[in-house]
Amino acid sequence: MNLRGWIERDGVRLSPAEAERMLSEEPQALARCGGEFLLAHDDCIARDAFGIMPGPVPPGTVFCSGREVARIAPDPAPCSLEEAIVTAVGLRSDEGVTAFSGGVDSGLVAALARLPCVTVGIEGSHDARWAAAAARTMGLDLTIVSPTEEEIAEALTQVVRVIPDPTNPVEASIATTMYFAAAWAGEQGHTRILAGQGADELFGGYARYLSSPDLAAELERDFADLGRQGTRDQAVAALHGTYLSMPYLDVRVVRAARSIPAAERVRGGVRKYPLRMVAQEYIPAEIARAEKKAMQYGSGIWRTIQHLSRKNGYKKSVQGYLTEISRAEHGN
Repeated sequence: MNLRGWIERDGVRLSPAEAERMLSEEPQALARCGGEFLLAHDDCIARDAFGIMPGPVPPGTVFCSGREVARIAPDPAPCSLEEAIVTAVGLRSDEGVTAFSGGVDSGLVAALARLPCVTVGIEGSHDARWAAAAARTMGLDLTIVSPTEEEIAEALTQVVRVIPDPTNPVEASIATTMYFAAAWAGEQGHTRILAGQGADELFGGYARYLSSPDLAAELERDFADLGRQGTRDQAVAALHGTYLSMPYLDVRVVRAARSIPAAERVRGGVRKYPLRMVAQEYIPAEIARAEKKAMQYGSGIWRTIQHLSRKNGYKKSVQGYLTEISRAEHGN
């Protein structure tokens, strides 16, 4: 039996032995199971409902002998958004680290999980300064990873080998930032990295949502794109024997968030309004209400990649620089 990740049913974690028994004796029973998992035993494979764990079968399916035998669609009892988030983080907090930027998304997860935290930010960057101050205020155990330009250049060569769209500057810069968080977690002996992915798409965190002509439709489109983003992030995490765990993509949180009208998620010019209301019960108000830069910008990684591009003769095209690296790494 091979289990990557973890499995729960109705809020109770299952042991690997219990999961193996279900898959081998009654695979249909996995239909009610939540968690983040890829489970294989003999000729059967099961993958979690949202496909958080990469795998050879579609998200939310159980395949045996090459055919689908069950669909995984956990249906936990309804609960409030606060209850959903507290439960989701609690189920994931027995091991691992939290990727912490000092914003509301990761701040709430860090406060609830009380795990070691890691921030990626070159020396003097916005995220390094802000996260350090937030961690002191919250009493968190924080390590700041500050890669050099040479280390970022080396990381890029690793990243472009594994991400789906290696020549896209935004994709590559996000993946490179995640690379250093995963590297630190792996060096510390951890496999799980709790992260805030999904919060922007569920609660309306992007600046463009403030002027969206159809906010509900835009939120739905962006939520549907999370699978692609997850493929990128998990591929990078796997380079270091780790994986991203995403409390905001727990079925309870997704259900509670999507039950809130779009106009209430972005309210009075405040993005992620419902999440901030929950967060301020657990973290300082100035952190719950703070606006944050995207991690590739706040960390300084994007600026460093731009500098590397210019140094390598690509004064106006980061994409050209990434294409050169990708060709060299893929041998074409």
